[in-house]
Amino acid sequence: MMLAFVFLLAAFTGYEIISRVPALLHTPLMSGTNFIHGIVLVGSLWVFFSARGPWAESVAWLGIVLASANVVGGFVTTERMLRLFRAKRGEGPPGE
Repeated sequence: MMLAFVFLLAAFTGYEIISRVPALLHTPLMSGTNFIHGIVLVGSLWVFFSARGPWAESVAWLGIVLASANVVGGFVTTERMLRLFRAKRGEGPPGE
């Protein structure tokens, strides 16, 4: 019961923090959390390979899928953000 309470409290706190972040900062926030999602992915892989039963394997597999989606989404979003700041051909400073 205590673990469910901690999970719900963490989910509520995370939602409240993210919902108050201005839209301009969502992309840098996502690219900064790629590191955390990488740790979650490694942890999920570790749990999956040391699981002792179908329930643990299922939960670990779900963790692998969700963490992978977060990592890939973060890299795609970061690349898209960086593309916005690249100068288009012919729009750079004179002499380039």
